[in-house]
Amino acid sequence: MINSLMISKTGMQAQQTKLDVISNNLANVSTTGYKRATALFEDLMYQNLRQVGANTSEQASLPTGLQLGLGVRTVATSRTFTQGVPQQSDNALDMAINGNGFFQVEMPDGTTGYTRDGSFKADAQGRLVTNSGYPLTAGITVPAQAQSVTISGDGVVTVKLPGNATPQQIGNIELANFINPAGLEPLGQNLYAESLASGNPTNGAPNSTGMGTLMQGYLEGSNVNVVQELVEMITTQRAYEMNSKAIQTSDQMLQRLSQI
Repeated sequence: MINSLMISKTGMQAQQTKLDVISNNLANVSTTGYKRATALFEDLMYQNLRQVGANTSEQASLPTGLQLGLGVRTVATSRTFTQGVPQQSDNALDMAINGNGFFQVEMPDGTTGYTRDGSFKADAQGRLVTNSGYPLTAGITVPAQAQSVTISGDGVVTVKLPGNATPQQIGNIELANFINPAGLEPLGQNLYAESLASGNPTNGAPNSTGMGTLMQGYLEGSNVNVVQELVEMITTQRAYEMNSKAIQTSDQMLQRLSQI
């Protein structure tokens, strides 16, 4: 009877964790380039009270055993890197990746961060930086006298300068891709870091093999489906209630036992 209390407790903890993940998805439904996360579960160890296949006599063995499970635990949160819907913006420096790949930005400690958020701005030096001020590793600087900026689908950045009818190339944007993007470590601020699970990055120009194309003047929306999250929330609530009901039932049975 005590086992049922602990088993139901693990079930409630697992569903609470799932609700936390769903809440974070809903909170980031409008976050540029956000990728939906999913809680993954696995069952805990079993009490093996009767070994399957054990001999009951010289010529007979058990076709089934007696194993009692001890509950569930949250083992991981997995991100789904499906394409978000591109949304048009009014900023010529905004970019969306249509396909695979990540923008590469330079972190304050000198490491490289990876992001799907293409909402870039020009800082005081004209460098293309994220909303947090981290510059692109390509080191692209827009001249102060530039009249317009054009970013092609394959990452070539050109500007139009006064008195010059021919656009001037000022750099190339390079993307990075991973064998296992779900293994990237989320850092917050729409950034990810390379990990052992993600593998080493493969760099390449946009629109090259395995890389998506750039869309100037667009931002990639979150891939969170609000209806799907609400359905998952209801399912999680019902599962939490069933586990709490199992605890109440176990408690009532213990009370009845104490009255005998």
